Amino acid sequence: MTVRTRLLDPAVGRALSAVSATAKKGLRDPALAELVVIRASQLNHCAFCLDMHLALAREYGVSERHLDLLAAWEEAEGVFDERERAALALTEAVTVLTAGFVPAEVYERAARHFDETRLAHLIGLVVAINNWNRVMVSRRIPPGGYTP
Repeated sequence: MTVRTRLLDPAVGRALSAVSATAKKGLRDPALAELVVIRASQLNHCAFCLDMHLALAREYGVSERHLDLLAAWEEAEGVFDERERAALALTEAVTVLTAGFVPAEVYERAARHFDETRLAHLIGLVVAINNWNRVMVSRRIPPGGYTP
C-alpha cells in the first residue's frame, strides 16, 4: 500500500471546521445534522467520520433505532419522519450527483420542510461533510482518532 500523508494543513482544517460549524448552527437541529453527516459518510465510506459522528449523534440523543436503520432509511417506514426523510433524500442527491444535478423533486421536497435559510444551511452541511469525507478517505485516516 502506498504511504499516505496524515498531514492536513491547519488553515484548511480550520476553514472546513468553520463551514461545518456554521452550517450545523444555522440548521438549528443537531440531531438531524448528525443524521445527515452520518448518511453522507456512509455513502462516502468514511470510517473516521462515521466513528466521530455516530458518537456525536448519541450525545445529541439520536436513537439507536435511527442509527441502525439509517443506511436503509427509505425502506424504514415509520422510523424517520417526513422532515428527516426530505433531508436524507437531499443529502443523497447532493452527495451522489449521478445525474449531474440535484433533481427538482428532491429539492422541492426539502423546501417544503425547511425555510430558505435552513435549506441553505442543510445544503452547506452536506457540502461540508462531503469535503471532510474526501479529505479523510483520500488519506485513509482510520477511525478512532475522535474523542468527544
